[in-house]
Amino acid sequence: MLTIFVPQAEKLPVQQLIDAEYRLNEVVFINDLLQVGEQQAARHLIVKEHEIRLPIDWRNEAPPYLLAYPLVLTPDNLLAVVYTKLNNYESAYEKAAGNPALLRDIDLLNCIQHGVAVGFPQEPEAFDSPFEEYRFWHNAAVLGHYGELTRFVHYSVIRRYYERAFDLAPNDEWRAFTGKHWATLLLDADELAEAGVLLADCIRFAVSEDALYELKNVQYGVWMKQLTAPYDPALLSQIKETLWDVLQYYERNQQSVQAALLLIDAAQIANYADSFSEALGYVNRAIQLLEEEAIPELVANAQYRKGTLLYTWAQNGNPQFYRAAMEAYQQALRVFSKENAPDVFAEIHHHLGVIFSEIPDEVKKKSVWAAVSMSSFREALTFFTRETHPYEYARICNSFANALTNFPEAKLSDNYTRALSYYEEALDIRTADEYPYERVLTILNFLEAAWFVSVPEADQQQALFAKMTRLAQEVPDLVDDPKLIAEADKQLAMLAQLKNDWQTINAL
Repeated sequence: MLTIFVPQAEKLPVQQLIDAEYRLNEVVFINDLLQVGEQQAARHLIVKEHEIRLPIDWRNEAPPYLLAYPLVLTPDNLLAVVYTKLNNYESAYEKAAGNPALLRDIDLLNCIQHGVAVGFPQEPEAFDSPFEEYRFWHNAAVLGHYGELTRFVHYSVIRRYYERAFDLAPNDEWRAFTGKHWATLLLDADELAEAGVLLADCIRFAVSEDALYELKNVQYGVWMKQLTAPYDPALLSQIKETLWDVLQYYERNQQSVQAALLLIDAAQIANYADSFSEALGYVNRAIQLLEEEAIPELVANAQYRKGTLLYTWAQNGNPQFYRAAMEAYQQALRVFSKENAPDVFAEIHHHLGVIFSEIPDEVKKKSVWAAVSMSSFREALTFFTRETHPYEYARICNSFANALTNFPEAKLSDNYTRALSYYEEALDIRTADEYPYERVLTILNFLEAAWFVSVPEADQQQALFAKMTRLAQEVPDLVDDPKLIAEADKQLAMLAQLKNDWQTINAL
């Protein structure tokens, strides 16, 4: 639906224009501008004094490409804008046919929204007004940032265009709008410190409530990216406070989708703070809101996040949550298929492989769980290959090896021998220079499994003994974690005792 605010004296011709279009008055409503005032009406389309004034799109209803402001009021211009706002581009094109500049802008907006490749604009020799100069540089930055271009434009160019538009903005509200998207570009490029400074600056001069909270929304996203383990309690508290503030704003304004997305992030923050039940409450509320809005892709994403939450909870000593995690992941797989989202599909199957190997159940069912676990790991490794995704490949190999050590004893093969081969695949990638911590974890897993491998030949026993000793000796050089070093020392002590036992046996 769309509301147009018009002064009472100018209301009748606008109403007649809308009524003349087939069923348009069922979704477009005309209200008296004086009854609400321009500040509240600024969220909507305003028609007054022979001008069309388009609102700044703080609610992210369309790409942030700016149309002319104000537009000259003509019946066709108004209908072209209305149909554009309603995403009826076919009718918008028809109505804008007599205004080439407006038609070009509507077409570019449509192309950005639907991923159609467009050319990068050329700077004109002169601008009709200061706003048009600002609008040109803002839109050039938006095309480079969000659009699909026919030629490559470097990040530094897009950034420079945002900066120029920011400096040319006609007032603080437009400046804040450009600043929001410039900060989003910096956030995407991991230039977090600069994004934070820019957002703090914009928040200080933001005029409207909409501007303030949308800037805060990007700001907490910057802080989220700055979180690293061990998590800073002060930063976590700052994020939670801002997130809750923005969430209340979205709920007041009945922006359910945005509220749901914030609740998913709130669940992640609660998870970082080990507040699992709080996190689960947030993500369940997000799923409910998204189901009410009937957006299956976002529901699936929320189910994916719920599955990961429950998976993490189960991995932290609560195996009873494996089944709930499995159910959430399977709900997500209804949308995230191998064809349309192969990376998410593969990551879910990685986690399902772990779940199926560790889920509590009767002993007689363990072989069934082992079979589906292996199937899931193979699905994950089909996408995350050593050549294309080496880090993920090593992570999944380590998980697969761990799972093999949990499987029931196989009749035709040694699960522990197979586990060692996957640990070795992981160790080939998790080198001492690049991934020392991950390498240590895999080394310790390898050592635990190696004690259970059946090695009948003496030379093979000696080779495995030498490899175990060499790997255990690496650990103190890779990490300074006392627990991990103590575990390696324990393994070395056991190996030393084994060597002594061999020497005693050989001396008899």
